[in-house]
Amino acid sequence: MNEHWDKKTQIIELLDHKEYISGEVIAQKVGLSRTAVNNHIAQLADYGVDVFSVKGKGYKLPKQLPLFDKTKLIDNIENRCFYFNEIGSTNAFMLQHTDELKNGDICIAEFQSAGRGRRGRQWISPYGQHVYASMFWRLSQGMNAAMGLSLVVACSIVSALKEFNVDGLGVKWPNDIYRDNKKLAGILIELSGHSIDECNLVIGFGINMSMSDLHAQLIEQPWSDLTSLNSMPDKTAMLIAIHKQLKVDLTRFELEGLEPFIPHWQEYDLFYNKEISLLMAPQSVSGVCKGIDKQGAVLVETDGVISPYIGGEISLRAK
Repeated sequence: MNEHWDKKTQIIELLDHKEYISGEVIAQKVGLSRTAVNNHIAQLADYGVDVFSVKGKGYKLPKQLPLFDKTKLIDNIENRCFYFNEIGSTNAFMLQHTDELKNGDICIAEFQSAGRGRRGRQWISPYGQHVYASMFWRLSQGMNAAMGLSLVVACSIVSALKEFNVDGLGVKWPNDIYRDNKKLAGILIELSGHSIDECNLVIGFGINMSMSDLHAQLIEQPWSDLTSLNSMPDKTAMLIAIHKQLKVDLTRFELEGLEPFIPHWQEYDLFYNKEISLLMAPQSVSGVCKGIDKQGAVLVETDGVISPYIGGEISLRAK
């Protein structure tokens, strides 16, 4: 498996999104035959990597393909960092190993074959194009203490992205990050344990870096990525910054709860003071969004009365 990916990553690193490179040059640099190079490039399509091929010119990527620097990740993340070129799901991997993990341990992958979003939705996870990561955290106060955690995670990611000059950021209750009013990142928190005893959390997040045209067609909602920035952030440095910010904020959340994060959330809340509809099958509630409370519930004002709403099946939509 490692040799399989060693050659593929070497080939990817030689491919540019501006200039073509010949198969012969690639073969010479990676120590393979032309046929083997062609086979590797053909196999990359199975992982969502689209490579342009023009006879007489060679190969080229349609867009920049940002890859993690594994060595830099491991050297700069204080906790254990599990890195995979391919995996079923980073969340699933961490859930399988909760007994062995410590707060801040993280799993990072270039490709997920079974990435998941909220409510069991598929998270499109092509190789190298985005961030797919899951961090472990154990709450000593139990499962009830995790209420509002996804909002803290969203605030952490927004704070880290701002360090890399990512503009146009906003948050959508309870677990989405937007850029220019289109979805940029999602959060999936999965819990195991008992409500009274220790609670194990796996905090999964995905961030769109460089969406390909092919995979854009598979997404059923408006999306955003980071390709329109003046300079694409270094994916490795960005992940390291997010990890550090998460550890700081989760430690504070354990000590002080959600309250100190409410102003930050409100600053980026896309729906604050706007008319919204909360969809709670089989019914819905309409009113004006008034932010969040200390338990992480969304506040909706209807006929002058502000009421909190919380739960995994609640959706938030602008009217």
